[in-house]
Amino acid sequence: MAFGSSLSFRILNETNSLDQHNFQSIDDPNLQRMEKKKKKKKNKKKKHLPQLPSVVPDSSSVVCLESRSPVASIMNEVAECQNIFSNNFGELRQRNVAVGGGEEAESAAEDREVERSSPERQTRSEPSAKAVETMANIETAKSLDWERLMAEDSNYIFSDEKSPMNYFINEMNKGNALRRTTTLGSEKERERVYDTIFRLPWRCELLIDVGFFVCLDSFLSLLTVMPTRIVMKIWRVLRTRQFENPSAAELSDIGCLIVLASGVALLERTDISLIYHMIRGQGTIKLYVVYNVLEIFDRLCQSFGGDVLETLFNSAEGLASSSPEKMRFWLQRFISDQALAIAFSIFHSFILLAQAITLSTCIVAHNNALLALLVSNNFAEIKSNVFKRFSKDNIHSLVYADSVERFHISAFLLFVLAQNILEAEGPWFESFFFNALMVFICEVLIDIIKHSFLAKFNDVKPIAYSEFLEELCNQTLNIQNADKKKNLTFVPLAPACVVIRVLTPVYAAHLPYSPLIWRFFWILLLSGMSYVMLTSLKVMIGMGLQKHATWYVNRCRKRKHHLHTD
Repeated sequence: MAFGSSLSFRILNETNSLDQHNFQSIDDPNLQRMEKKKKKKKNKKKKHLPQLPSVVPDSSSVVCLESRSPVASIMNEVAECQNIFSNNFGELRQRNVAVGGGEEAESAAEDREVERSSPERQTRSEPSAKAVETMANIETAKSLDWERLMAEDSNYIFSDEKSPMNYFINEMNKGNALRRTTTLGSEKERERVYDTIFRLPWRCELLIDVGFFVCLDSFLSLLTVMPTRIVMKIWRVLRTRQFENPSAAELSDIGCLIVLASGVALLERTDISLIYHMIRGQGTIKLYVVYNVLEIFDRLCQSFGGDVLETLFNSAEGLASSSPEKMRFWLQRFISDQALAIAFSIFHSFILLAQAITLSTCIVAHNNALLALLVSNNFAEIKSNVFKRFSKDNIHSLVYADSVERFHISAFLLFVLAQNILEAEGPWFESFFFNALMVFICEVLIDIIKHSFLAKFNDVKPIAYSEFLEELCNQTLNIQNADKKKNLTFVPLAPACVVIRVLTPVYAAHLPYSPLIWRFFWILLLSGMSYVMLTSLKVMIGMGLQKHATWYVNRCRKRKHHLHTD
């Protein structure tokens, strides 16, 4: 009974508090309106509910209930409490239940609007998730407030852990800070640095110089050996008075002589001064563009010219070894290849002549056009080659192209020298020598820088350039190579046409005008002297290349033998 009495007292207290709350909210018009609608709804529900038969307990049941144990009395008190709660809070449960048709739904909607408009309802509602998150952010921002931090610890900056001096001392004690942005050195990296700076430039320049002398030897052979073979063939025919079918080498010499004569004859009719003034009228930027365009065409002609000359030599070999039945076919083929070689050689000759005139214009100009041309052209060459991926074979071909380019630059400088001899006034040799030396030094430096970083970026060792030189020495000794792409390809016909066209006016300027016999005598004398000089130079260069190639090939073989034995 004690438990029941305490429970009944607690329920009475709650009902009193609810009544007090209802009494305090009578003055609120919104709540009054809501109470009226609740009463209307309750009456409507009572009308719709079915009438259940009332059951009146008899006296026997009452006696039985009264005679029950204390547990039964406690259960009765709990039932009374449930009735009280159902009477007081039934309206709250009915708000969430849709009972009837449209009128009940409308009344429920109006109830929800009243509840939203009621300030006490809003104040008594629980805070939403967004409000909770906003409050958390505000608390976080307050925790990061600088003024609050300084108020809590005024010595925050000057503490031992946050002191700038302490940070600097710690950095000094940790060692070199550059190790954070660079990798630790190793023996491999040290070798790579020394390869880029010392070993590779030496081997690269040695290879390019040997390639230059190979091109010069081929050029001198075209001017000395080939005419000598043709003259000896004609002398043999005249002496024996017996005409024999020429061999493949003799047909090749005749074809090259026809190409050379055609190119020189056409270039002799070209007005160099007109082209010179046309190019000189351009600005420095246009000179740079013209020179680069001509250089691109020069490389294309050099690459394609080798194929054209190989086609001519193949036709010459087929004509020399053909049967009488197929003689006409091979003769027509040889003539068509000869015409193609003449046309292509003339076009290449004009490209080289225009490039030589452009370089001469830059050297003669007084506005530092030569320096601007060298800087722009050479650094454009570095940019177009260094930052690309190259295979070992591509680098091999690039070295040979640089050797050919070195020879073409020498031919251009010879052209400038001839023009200065003919047209320059006053002391000119010192200026010419300085400009020519600057051109060569720039070309050497650019080639070294280019190949050094090409080898570095493509992981090519300096020993690869030694292998390239060995293959070039095998080509000099006429040792057959299985891969013909590794051979140096150089066609000296177009440069020879340009050089002969340039040197002819120099010789003509030193000839007497009369009488004709003396003029013819001086022509023969100067031609003989030039032939002897060129032949001597050819012999010296050829013998030097032969000895160097033999020595280097034997050295490479011994080194390979020692490596295999070890």
